[in-house]
Amino acid sequence: MLRNFTLGIEEEYMVMDPSTLELCSHEQKIVEQAHKVIPEKVKAEFHQAVVEVGTHICGNIDEARADVAHLRKTVAQIAGDLGYSIGAAGTHPFSKWEAQLITDHPRYFEIVNEMQDAARSNLIFGLHVHVGMENREMALHIANSVRYFLPHVFALSTNSPFWEGRNTGFKSYRTKVFDKFPRTGIPDYFASIEEYDRYIQLLVKTKCIDNARKVWWDLRVHPFYDTVEFRICDVPLTLQETCTIAAIFQALCVKIYKLRMQNLNFIIYNRALVNENKWRASRYGIDGNLIDFGKEAEVNTRALIFELLEFVDDVVDELGSRAYIDYTKEILQNGTGADKQLLVFKENKNLHSVADFIIKEFLKDC
Repeated sequence: MLRNFTLGIEEEYMVMDPSTLELCSHEQKIVEQAHKVIPEKVKAEFHQAVVEVGTHICGNIDEARADVAHLRKTVAQIAGDLGYSIGAAGTHPFSKWEAQLITDHPRYFEIVNEMQDAARSNLIFGLHVHVGMENREMALHIANSVRYFLPHVFALSTNSPFWEGRNTGFKSYRTKVFDKFPRTGIPDYFASIEEYDRYIQLLVKTKCIDNARKVWWDLRVHPFYDTVEFRICDVPLTLQETCTIAAIFQALCVKIYKLRMQNLNFIIYNRALVNENKWRASRYGIDGNLIDFGKEAEVNTRALIFELLEFVDDVVDELGSRAYIDYTKEILQNGTGADKQLLVFKENKNLHSVADFIIKEFLKDC
């Protein structure tokens, strides 16, 4: 059964000038060199200062960890040889989007033409986790159910407190930047895969989109693969954080699946309610309160994350992800990437120190 719940991980990295620590164009040199040693796993993104990597289909979290570690080390090595530095954070601490070049590709020019400054300013870096499904019907069922937990895991990933040289007051400002795009955020509930497909067909028919890839929700049934794709998280500073978040998403999918096999289900909550928790997670990370809708009360975010860990505990050993899931407690104790960035800024009063810290953390645990 568990062979269905494969993993695929995508991360977006920032390319920086080692001397100024500003974002800079690598003129696709990193991608070109990477294709020679790891074909199909590294690609350009909308802005020329971004490199995206993606693992192969991984049978378990150990395999995914090895693949992401290899990707981080390879990209860092290639970038260094070409005179660039690489880092992972949801936003750059001080570089301005107005100065960034757009990748020369018809698809990106089309997006700019349609969305204008909403697209040009979308200088953000995310983590996408794919969990394999046996079919699209099951994928939709799991997506409907797991929406409730998105803010909890998102809080653990928060890693973008700065934007264009300012402390935004948010632990994840990346999500605020992305909110300008259409078809983003927590998805609606769909009663069936047919209802979901009719929704997509209507958008295509009315020329809102030309294909289902332009549905950019925080969680989606992937339009072409049999996966549930989690898109809500900031890209984490470190490999270990990335793997912990991926392991949690995988465990949640397996837990919901097993409940379904017992004719049980996790309660479905309204999108508007889940959005309240997403906003709190983006603002406060793990340091605030989320709403426990069952109790109809505010509850400490850390306490709710511990409840999440208890919820999935009976599937963790079967998945072989105990060590990764347990690392959640380290994040809760020592802080998220945002907390660590803010601590560096507090100690140094200098955003260049924050950018340098992001670079130094990139290969930690690799």
